[in-house]
Amino acid sequence: MRILLVEDDPMIGESVVDGLTAEGYAVDWVQDGNSALIALRTTPFSLVILDLGLPGKDGIGVLKEARSQRIHVPVLVTTARDTVADRVQGLDAGADDYLIKPYDLDELYARIRALQRRATGRSEPTITRGRLVIKPETREVTFNDEAVLLSSKEYALLVALAERPGVVLSRGQLEEKLYNWDSTIGSNAIEVHIHHLRKKLSDDAIKTVRGVGYLLET
Repeated sequence: MRILLVEDDPMIGESVVDGLTAEGYAVDWVQDGNSALIALRTTPFSLVILDLGLPGKDGIGVLKEARSQRIHVPVLVTTARDTVADRVQGLDAGADDYLIKPYDLDELYARIRALQRRATGRSEPTITRGRLVIKPETREVTFNDEAVLLSSKEYALLVALAERPGVVLSRGQLEEKLYNWDSTIGSNAIEVHIHHLRKKLSDDAIKTVRGVGYLLET
């Protein structure tokens, strides 16, 4: 899952980036509103964490402009503005959730998982696809009732496929979900991760659609 963090406070930004990266997310960080809009227009993020007090264009302005351009990515607003009027303004401008600073990173992770469930049409916290069971809150994976140990990238790739069962995702789409702007991506990185997943699950768990991409067999 790829996240855009829009935060102008260096200490908060570094802490959140470190925490999200440790949780296995690919994170891109910008520190002003105009850069946020450029990023949203050019990169397909799964979620945005948006501060309101930004230089250039404030968070409400970013949110309104993004929604007016039909950018439908889920947005979690984080701010020290804690009045009811502020929360109502943010939600009415198009935010999907609101988190008051200072916040605990564990609560941030839980809200991210909840927004992702909503975005993918799930109500259950566990992803179940036939013999495959994924628990995002603990990052546990089982296949045929046996625990499967995955690297962070293998886990992220598997979740990306499991969230779109029966849908073919191209190598480019998977790269966009797994890697941020600073990543160096090998030409066969996705193929290598798919190979490892098949060895850990089963040869027929992930199907290759030649010339198109990959899908999770359900």
